[in-house]
Amino acid sequence: MAVLAIVTGMYPAVFAFVPEARGLFSNKAEALITSSWYVPTFMVHIGFGAIAILAGSTQFFKRLRQRRLQLHRTLGKIYILAVIPSGLTGLIVGFYATGTWYSKAGFICLALGWLITTIIAYSSIKNGNILAHQKWMMRSYAFCFAFVTFRIYLGLGAALGLPFNAYYSYLSFLCWVPNIVFIEWRIQRLRAGLVPIT
Repeated sequence: MAVLAIVTGMYPAVFAFVPEARGLFSNKAEALITSSWYVPTFMVHIGFGAIAILAGSTQFFKRLRQRRLQLHRTLGKIYILAVIPSGLTGLIVGFYATGTWYSKAGFICLALGWLITTIIAYSSIKNGNILAHQKWMMRSYAFCFAFVTFRIYLGLGAALGLPFNAYYSYLSFLCWVPNIVFIEWRIQRLRAGLVPIT
């Protein structure tokens, strides 16, 4: 699912070589698309996002943590180093998101949440608090996984024949709020001792 999301998510790169193939950019103002900064900023966002979702997905394999601790740490550092540029550029492009004001608000909150939870997760492990690190990494990756869920919902909307403008703005919250709700439920189960952290 992660690989599929990355393949479909990288399609805007086609715009860099085929200007006519605009895709989602077709809903953007011409002045924004032709500016010197928007498209490169967006490419940085999705490029490092792809790295983050792949590197982050490895952090939840128990066997990898136990047998290849150094690899686990290296992949964790790659994840964090990818989150920072992807999150910061996501914050910038969020202000120019297609749709209503709450479309912009949703993507801005997503970027902020991703950056904040990742920084706390990193600070926790630097302070030796492994339990807090695990929980905040779960939250961080829940935000990161919006990279996947956004494209799933986008595809479902298209498959159902819904008008793009009728559902796109809602995706800015729908792509990450259910992820966070689920992960908080999961963390509560961990705290209750129903599912041990290993």
